[in-house]
Amino acid sequence: MGISLKKARVIVRKTLQAGRDMDLKPLSVIVVDAGGHVQAFEREDGASPGRFQIAQGKAYAAVMLGIPSSSIGNMAIERPHFGASLNAAFDGKVIPVAGGVLIKDRKGEIVGAVGVTGDTSDNDAAAALAGVQEAGLEGVA
Repeated sequence: MGISLKKARVIVRKTLQAGRDMDLKPLSVIVVDAGGHVQAFEREDGASPGRFQIAQGKAYAAVMLGIPSSSIGNMAIERPHFGASLNAAFDGKVIPVAGGVLIKDRKGEIVGAVGVTGDTSDNDAAAALAGVQEAGLEGVA
């Protein structure tokens, strides 16, 4: 079973709330299902319009490889040819930096990912984790 629209909306709302609680810059939050398809997205007032693509790229990277986007970023640093190959394989859709968090259900199955952008990548990931946890799911950053 994938992530429901209801759960996706909770993740978006709670991630944005976490960002406000942490006094972060305006965030953009996307939730994708296990196939990388957009389930929900919101961009806060003041966030630049290009943030959709960045948030999507972080979430897409995580769900397509089954690991957090921060891990993909580390792999790309260690092996630049790997990072370049990923973007070639996925038509440039991968953003390999922190902020793409896997979403797992109670059984430990990957049901999607959340991508957050707007502040530092580590803060983006922290807000994403808070949102996923508030939705009663497990986040892997």
